[in-house]
Amino acid sequence: MTTHSTLRKTLFALSVTAACIAATPAAHADQLADMKARGTLVCGTLTSTEPLGYQDPQTRQIVGFDVDMCKALAQHMGLKMEHKGLSIEQRIPELSVGRVDVVSAALGYTKERAQQVAFSSAHYQVPIRVMVKKSANIDSFAKLAGLRVSAVKSATTEIYARRGLPKTEIVTYQDGPSAFLAFMQDKVDGFSTSETAGLRYLVESKGQATYVNDALAWEPTALGVKKVEPALLAAVNKSLEDMEKAGEIDAIWNKWYGPNTRFAFAREKKLTPISAFAQ
Repeated sequence: MTTHSTLRKTLFALSVTAACIAATPAAHADQLADMKARGTLVCGTLTSTEPLGYQDPQTRQIVGFDVDMCKALAQHMGLKMEHKGLSIEQRIPELSVGRVDVVSAALGYTKERAQQVAFSSAHYQVPIRVMVKKSANIDSFAKLAGLRVSAVKSATTEIYARRGLPKTEIVTYQDGPSAFLAFMQDKVDGFSTSETAGLRYLVESKGQATYVNDALAWEPTALGVKKVEPALLAAVNKSLEDMEKAGEIDAIWNKWYGPNTRFAFAREKKLTPISAFAQ
């Protein structure tokens, strides 16, 4: 083999290697640096779950607790918030492919989900309950055996319902309003929901609904970021800590869930490291 031929092959191999490296920058990208470069934080929230994220009937804008959390987080990080509406099922896929930087959308922590996304500290915790009709006299999970309970597909309310109600048929729907409507129309006998989301539905039931006495679980809820982005996760957690110390999270909570709202639900548990739930 001539020296000229060897040189050509070496140069070709180097060019292929360089092309491969150039084609896969995301594997080594620093998402936080990218966010600072463009000056925005793309934050995903739900759009049909009052008061977490829903369309204001007057302004037609998406508003709610999670939207305000996004705005405050962006401000603490020195960025402008860019909102992106998500369905329950879109939350993790949109985060994983990088179309959103942070998800603030009733993202309950589970060990299974922690394999797919990185969780911030939990900024609130809520009980997962089963709503039933008062007229049905269902006061225990045992009385749901052989019956049907609705839940939102891919939500933790579905996960906990399947775990806690093994003798009950779990029927899934695309969103909370659809699952609640099925319950109100007697297509199912119960409705699995977080107590925060369920406050709205109790009001809308006009006194017809109540909860089974026990909770299926207490769910820590956190913000989600893409896996293997330690700088971004650290920045999000630092911002949440600062917001907690300044009373900002409580202020946002009270705006949407406080005693002067129709929900009147207390934020009993404060910011907690997610490691406390990973045992």
